[in-house]
Amino acid sequence: MPTDEAERRSSGGILIPATAQQQKRLVWGEVVGAGPNVRSAEEGDQVLFSPEDRHEVEVHGDDFLILRERDIHAIAAPRVEPGSTGLYL
Repeated sequence: MPTDEAERRSSGGILIPATAQQQKRLVWGEVVGAGPNVRSAEEGDQVLFSPEDRHEVEVHGDDFLILRERDIHAIAAPRVEPGSTGLYL
């Protein structure tokens, strides 16, 4: 039985129709700099954010994303205690 090209299967084998709304997926990124008023994120941290909450900027030919601290969902950093899942804001 042929399936529509937009249909997909989950890892468990469930057929997901093309009309099903896809969930918004969060992505990880590395902090390369932070403003003076940022309280939680530091340079080198990994942060979890929604791709829809970002702004792109080019500085000296390099592309960067700008996020507001309130748009960061989680922080993973070496300073976070072992066994912890990170800092959830």
